[in-house]
Amino acid sequence: MSSKTILITGGAGFIGSHLADTLISQGNRVIVVDNLVTGSLKNIEHLFDKPDFKFIEHNISEKIKIDEDLDWVMHFASPASPIDFQKLAIPILKVGSLGTHNALGLAKEKQAKFFLASTSEVYGDPLVHPQPETYWGNVNPIGPRGVYDESKRFAESITMAYHREHGIDVRIIRIFNTYGPRMRADDGRVVCNFINQALQSEALTVYGEGKQSRSFQYVTDLVAGIVKLMDVKYHLPVNLGNPYEFTVHELAEKVIEMTDSKSEISYEPLPQDDPQRRRPDISKAKELLDWEPEILLEDGLTKTINYFAEKLASELSSLEAKLRPEIGIK
Repeated sequence: MSSKTILITGGAGFIGSHLADTLISQGNRVIVVDNLVTGSLKNIEHLFDKPDFKFIEHNISEKIKIDEDLDWVMHFASPASPIDFQKLAIPILKVGSLGTHNALGLAKEKQAKFFLASTSEVYGDPLVHPQPETYWGNVNPIGPRGVYDESKRFAESITMAYHREHGIDVRIIRIFNTYGPRMRADDGRVVCNFINQALQSEALTVYGEGKQSRSFQYVTDLVAGIVKLMDVKYHLPVNLGNPYEFTVHELAEKVIEMTDSKSEISYEPLPQDDPQRRRPDISKAKELLDWEPEILLEDGLTKTINYFAEKLASELSSLEAKLRPEIGIK
């Protein structure tokens, strides 16, 4: 891919910041737009001294003016964890609707290509396994997860409408569960929950009996698929995920083993509309992009555990430094 100017909404978030790293390493100019509601400057501070990087603090649910040409507008902005569905319900709906509209309008104004980060949540609690892109899903529009599910379904719909009506060159990915460094410790998603609980010798919280299945891809695999899709002219949704499926209980046991933790497993009631199975059909990505995940679960978990262990140690060190003067220790 030749050098481009690329704007990433949500670029200070978990996935967006990794994408920014890769695109800059390939010689592109990257503009990150983020309101830092769930993103963090710590995820991108290492890019601040690079001449081809720019950060704009802005909520994309409100219109934005960019005073330079753009080749791509990549819309990755949205809170995306289960705890956000309750705490940030309205902002999620706004960024999926108004935010996508504004991002598409910017792409139209700049005659840029548009890339939408959608989600496997558009499939809801699926009745088809694995889930192909042709499956329309099983979504409860008024349930607690509906704010995220429906905002992304709308985002896909308006993206395709802009493609058909205005001829915008669009890409749409449906991201399946992704993990890795820079996830929020309080994210509420199962991988970071389990790792942080295990590192602190707390009980790992499993909802239901833990028989529900998931499939997880490491973040660098996802970014590789994103970059490949940018170079392919294909406008319909593409699943990006890891088809290796296992139960939540199996994941809990694996994390306890890998952290050498004394934690036990506790069980809580299953949340409403929590998907029982989630596994991508990645036949389209294999055919179209010659892509499939390469990072093994154990390797990805090792890197993620190390990240959270270092983060926890740093937080404890900072807390100790603050407490020393208060308790009279020099």
